[in-house]
Amino acid sequence: MKPYAENRGRGPDFFVKYRLYSASEGGRKVTFQHLRCDFMYAGDDPQKDGIFMIHPEFLDEHNVPIGEDVIIPLTGRASMWILNPVMRLEAHRFRAAVGVRGHFMEGSRKVADVEIDAIAGLHDEPST
Repeated sequence: MKPYAENRGRGPDFFVKYRLYSASEGGRKVTFQHLRCDFMYAGDDPQKDGIFMIHPEFLDEHNVPIGEDVIIPLTGRASMWILNPVMRLEAHRFRAAVGVRGHFMEGSRKVADVEIDAIAGLHDEPST
């Protein structure tokens, strides 16, 4: 699979620091690049508020996407890609900010804690 920037023709919306849950905490045994998890803001109720199609692309220590065949470390940084352009404009432009916390979700199950540490193209490219 190509890096998201190449597939989408734009940069990421924001960046997060993440901590994946270990298998003993209810997380995955191993995680690889392009995990198709969703995103939930901390404090939201997934039944009432929903979860969002915002996918991570895990980065190495140089902020370069990690390769497909490399096991993702339990802690690190990821670029985040909002898939729904309407939600990007109507919700995430107003909710996503540095310091905001959230979770990577697989269905109703939390698999990681995250904190937004930088905003990228979220406000620069509002129509894509």
